[in-house]
Amino acid sequence: MATYDLEQQEQLDQYKQIWKQYGSLAMTVLLIGLLTFAGWKWYLRQQNENALKAASLYEALDSRVSNGDLKRMATVFQDMKAKYPNTTYTAQAALLMAQVQAEQGKDEDARSSLTWLVDNTKNQELGAIARLRLAGLLLDAKQYPLALKQLEQGISEEFIPLANDRKGDILFAQGKKQEAITAYQKAFQLLDKSMEYRRIVENKLIALGAAPPPEAASKIASGA
Repeated sequence: MATYDLEQQEQLDQYKQIWKQYGSLAMTVLLIGLLTFAGWKWYLRQQNENALKAASLYEALDSRVSNGDLKRMATVFQDMKAKYPNTTYTAQAALLMAQVQAEQGKDEDARSSLTWLVDNTKNQELGAIARLRLAGLLLDAKQYPLALKQLEQGISEEFIPLANDRKGDILFAQGKKQEAITAYQKAFQLLDKSMEYRRIVENKLIALGAAPPPEAASKIASGA
């Protein structure tokens, strides 16, 4: 019996020693884990709340498009940028603002809205759309180097054909015919054959005397 008690005491002493060495660390890790979990839940809740509030403001912005109330739209957009800059709704609002601003001849304001989106969005698709539109507005303003710069980065894969087409427009405007042809050819090759826009690029190449070679009937028949 005494031997059993002694073994128990030794085990208890060992347990105390282990707890002394590692217990505080284990508790700290546990607390950090709990706090991280709680923080993540709070973050998700905040993100959902922000998205809902941003959605409400976007609806308010969109409702004013039909009557062209640009002043009120700008106020709502500024509010969205200040409070919910990282939401998809604010990114979409930037595209909508730029569209209305361009339609009303406010090209500088439209470029500003698109530039904000390019600089702030984490959505690759919306960022690529913004860069393509911004490059178009810069082309209209004859700011060719800046226009090309927008197409050198931040273009997701599915928009690369359109980026090459836009490069062709910019290069042709600069009088760089052969470089424009090369860009159009890249766009033509990358665009899916079923896309109607491919014919637009083809017509540009034809106008520049660089019509794509006709595809062999055997290739078409085989689906190649």
